[in-house]
Amino acid sequence: MSETTPTSHTFQVDLRGLVDLLSHHLYSSPKVYVRELLQNAVDAITARRSADPSFTGPYAVRIVTDGKRLRITDPGVGLTVAEVHKLLATIGGSSKRDEEIEGARRDFLGQFGIGLLACFTVASVITVTSRSARETGAPAVRWTARDDGSYTVTEVPAAEHPEPGTTVELTARPGEDWLGPRKVADLAREYGSLLPVDITVEGGDGPVTVTDTPPLWEREYPTQTARRMALNEYCERVLGFEPLDVIDLDVPLAGVKGVAFVLPHATSPSSRPAHRVHLKRMLLTETADNLVPEWAFFVRCVIDTDTLRPTASRESLYDDEALAVTRDALGSQLREWISRMAAEDPTRLEAFLAVHELGVKALARHDPELLEAMLPWLRFETTAGRTSLTEFARVYQPIYLASTVDEYRQVAQIAAAQGIGVVNGGYTYDAELVEALPRLDPSVKVEALQPGVISASLDALDTGTELALQRFLNTARARLDQVDVDVVVREFNPVTVPALLLDDREARRERQRAEAEAQADDLWGGILASIKRDAPRAQLVLNHRNPIVRRASAVADPELAGTAVESLYGQALLMSHRPLRSADTALLNRSFMNLLEHITKDQ
Repeated sequence: MSETTPTSHTFQVDLRGLVDLLSHHLYSSPKVYVRELLQNAVDAITARRSADPSFTGPYAVRIVTDGKRLRITDPGVGLTVAEVHKLLATIGGSSKRDEEIEGARRDFLGQFGIGLLACFTVASVITVTSRSARETGAPAVRWTARDDGSYTVTEVPAAEHPEPGTTVELTARPGEDWLGPRKVADLAREYGSLLPVDITVEGGDGPVTVTDTPPLWEREYPTQTARRMALNEYCERVLGFEPLDVIDLDVPLAGVKGVAFVLPHATSPSSRPAHRVHLKRMLLTETADNLVPEWAFFVRCVIDTDTLRPTASRESLYDDEALAVTRDALGSQLREWISRMAAEDPTRLEAFLAVHELGVKALARHDPELLEAMLPWLRFETTAGRTSLTEFARVYQPIYLASTVDEYRQVAQIAAAQGIGVVNGGYTYDAELVEALPRLDPSVKVEALQPGVISASLDALDTGTELALQRFLNTARARLDQVDVDVVVREFNPVTVPALLLDDREARRERQRAEAEAQADDLWGGILASIKRDAPRAQLVLNHRNPIVRRASAVADPELAGTAVESLYGQALLMSHRPLRSADTALLNRSFMNLLEHITKDQ
């Protein structure tokens, strides 16, 4: 088998296809062209300062546009003819890789060398006229590229471009309005308002300065009140709300500085956060959702960083180890802010918790120190009203924990009257926090609420009364046997409650299994039958102190007495907020119709 000599080839690039890829898949919007232009201009100025320390400015970027053509000029490092061929005409090339300025890499905004190519999303022709500051004798050069992939390079007379720097000119695509003066000014302000150079936009009603530096959180103010008012105004203007509070953020290791604005309204923990992140003063994204821990959903942050990595589109942060460390550090600062309020400003803390108690509970689950500090302030639904666990534990021992809202509602009124302390653990995070209480205070006992706890506190009838009610109880038990419910009679407060339905989770699961078995086909019915358990039956407890129960138990007609029991069961079932099974629905319908028939039969 003969060997052939391999030949070398170069990839051919379809520029139109690449531009379509950028505009529809890499970037979220063509508006990023303004960011790319500003990025190149600021990096060019940074490169000139690095190469020539004697350069003292002016550090200014000027944009002129009439809607059809846009020119942006900077006094940066500029390019030679050789650099134009090497960098502008090579996809992925970037002057920021130059060895002369590699040491200052952390000062540059750009990282990916896509650069001017993004401008083809809004322009059909891009012209770059540049003169190098590093080779003062080199002529100015003009590079003109079209969206069909062709370009020309020509030298320019010195009189036409006498000073070092670069001018980029865009010719708008037909039908595009991205180069309008007002739109350009708005985008330049959006992306570059914090950049450390003066940026002006001309072409509308007059020159518009879009930079406003340094960032508000880094400025000096005569008083703390003045600073807070300035930050509040910024939050209203940029984020659209007046903050409940402002928290300073500073992570030197990650080069992060900024502020967290506390939302003035409650928000769902599952809602998508939207934090504003600047990278070396250039806006990277307004919708960062991985900047702070998930539990910190009550804040919206605005930060600047010089070390965190952006993704290729430069529209979000790369979720790497550096970001994970930063996220933990920001979470610690938010946690310290809450702890400090608890120790120093209880009134302010109460105002915060009135809105964001859920977020604090989410954090306290994993932070014993914070939980201990916040316990006197966090409120829980209990049989003693809405109160703190520390106050509740001083009065009630043990503390019984209802696992669901329905389970709590089922017994709350009776438990309160009997002096039994029950906490509603059905709300988000509450059960975990109640169960953590004994770890902080070993003298506190927390137990799961079982039906026997309530039934054991109810007063038994004397022997004579119970014997007199035996016939009524037999009738009642026979009627409710079809729904797998036992019936007992007790005396308890409040008198206004005629009946109480008690069961536990095992009993509820068994009823659900039995109902599913009844509705299933032979195959699934057999499977469900094989997992049947001997769970305790639910119990209907009739209150002998209630007048309606007394009168019902005295009814001589077994049919009417049974209908009365079914009605009492239906009322107790509805009060417990449980879902109705098909057997329950049939029983309620029957009792209702029987009562109507009894009322109307003699009419």
